[in-house]
Amino acid sequence: MTNPLADRIALVTGASRGIGYATALALAKAGAHIVATARTQGGLEELDDEIRKLGGSATLVPLNLTDSDGIARLGAGLHERYGKLDILVGNAGVLGPSSPIGHIELKSFTDVMAVNVSANFQLIRCMEPLLKQSDAGRAVFVTSGAANKATAYVSPYAASKAALETLARAWAQETANTKLRVNLFNPGPVRTRMRATLMPGEDPATLDTAEQVAEFIVPMCAPDWTETGKFYDYKTRSLMSFRSPA
Repeated sequence: MTNPLADRIALVTGASRGIGYATALALAKAGAHIVATARTQGGLEELDDEIRKLGGSATLVPLNLTDSDGIARLGAGLHERYGKLDILVGNAGVLGPSSPIGHIELKSFTDVMAVNVSANFQLIRCMEPLLKQSDAGRAVFVTSGAANKATAYVSPYAASKAALETLARAWAQETANTKLRVNLFNPGPVRTRMRATLMPGEDPATLDTAEQVAEFIVPMCAPDWTETGKFYDYKTRSLMSFRSPA
């Protein structure tokens, strides 16, 4: 089948660059109509141009995900236009400060949590009814190895990703008896702007591209994906189950 996601509606956050941009393109290539959100209008317009070149279609939604009312309006608009949502890719995230905990201002910490955790909480609240209207609703949240490594000097980011993982896993349990499947995806080090900010001395040519990573997110969005509450690790190409600490 050349278009396994034909007639499916996919919402991708942080779609103006990096993994979000590449995932939106990959989903469009598979036949999905893309609802792309990001703060950057220009990046969204570039995405739209590329999707059109593929013969696909997109709806562009310039949106700061800290605008919880904006997320609610987006949910209402999707309900009015489509009556459902088939795919949610929660990709948008910010790195925040790279500094010892004692040197980080409270506002800097809460700003990271607002985008990486609270915005996804609001997305879940507002999109769950639409995803349940799909015959095979799929949600994938992009996480990080920093969540379980508790990486030094990026504590707000690490804490936010740990919180996101718990939030997604709880949602997966709550929806286990429905058609909705909820999973997490850890891309590992990828050639993105965020990675370059964190590791400025690293040779980007040694890292996989966002386009390579996105190809592994697409199957998790397909109707024939049956796992839920799992964690896909891109580096090892393995689907993992969470387990209690030793």
